[in-house]
Amino acid sequence: MGIMVQKNEDNSKLNDMINADLRERAERTSKEMDPDYVEDSDYTKDLKKTGRFAWVWAVLIILAIISLIIIFI
Repeated sequence: MGIMVQKNEDNSKLNDMINADLRERAERTSKEMDPDYVEDSDYTKDLKKTGRFAWVWAVLIILAIISLIIIFI
């Protein structure tokens, strides 16, 4: 559907129609989207805290990086 418009016409009615359509679309899309993703929060109930010996993994990774640097230099 198209509307022929000349520059010298008063386009307030056309602007009102376009603004109403855009407002309706914005309201419709805002209802469809959930930006907080609250429905996906159920996966966190079974997660465990990091154990007491997690620092060992950090030390091992640092040692591996240092050994790679020494090997390639």
